[in-house]
Amino acid sequence: MSRTTVCLALSLALAAPITASAAPAKPAPAAAPSASASASPVEPQAVAALQKMGKYLRSLKSFSVHGDTTLDVVTEDGQKLQFPGSVDYKVRTPNDLQLSWKTDRKERELYYDGKTLTVYGPKNKYYATVDAPPTLRDLLTDARDRYGIELPLPDLFLWGTDEAPVSDLKAATFVGPARIDGSVTEQYAFRQDGVDWQLWLEVGDKPLPRRLVITTTDDPAQPQYSTTLTWNTNASFKDSAFTFVPPKDAAKIELLEVDMAVVEDKP
Repeated sequence: MSRTTVCLALSLALAAPITASAAPAKPAPAAAPSASASASPVEPQAVAALQKMGKYLRSLKSFSVHGDTTLDVVTEDGQKLQFPGSVDYKVRTPNDLQLSWKTDRKERELYYDGKTLTVYGPKNKYYATVDAPPTLRDLLTDARDRYGIELPLPDLFLWGTDEAPVSDLKAATFVGPARIDGSVTEQYAFRQDGVDWQLWLEVGDKPLPRRLVITTTDDPAQPQYSTTLTWNTNASFKDSAFTFVPPKDAAKIELLEVDMAVVEDKP
């Protein structure tokens, strides 16, 4: 999980309206581990668990996942605010995706069918449709680089690929067993430059991530992001699930491209 991926992954939860010409603000992630010290900062057991999970996720052909999320946002005067929300994915690899995410402040829906990407705001009834690349992995990059849109929890699509190398890990630790919503899991703690994160993996032949907590450690406020995930790995969808049909009162607008070089130069 790269530093950039972690930080940007959360931006859609409180993103600017889809008409905005600048990238969404970078809300921060979630919680850090306090595991006992290990003889080795990167434990092979923890790395193996991460790789096993990634391999399993990449084997899934069709699934849905619901996430109950909490996001910390730090105000200019240093006060930490917390925003609950939810994320729902319907996915059929390699090129179908429907996403709904909600917070107290924003609602967004996204539809992708391997040809077009549509972003829709149910509250303001605006939508924008653009051409899209042919695979989900390409979509993640294209949406981010062209439009400043980072899908929530993008690492669900990157773990187990060369875009989430374990060589980036500064520390990896097995914490111990835990229960998440009644399921037996194992908790792991990881550390990278500027980010600490914890992962709870379901025990057994389906090592699904059941909870993720991330902390931004290079911010003095150390804001956090957390999500608890519920999976259906046997989901079946009709083609219509990934096709946006605008409501009669919806208005089509233009999705503006973002100059990422300008955005990255901003303080």
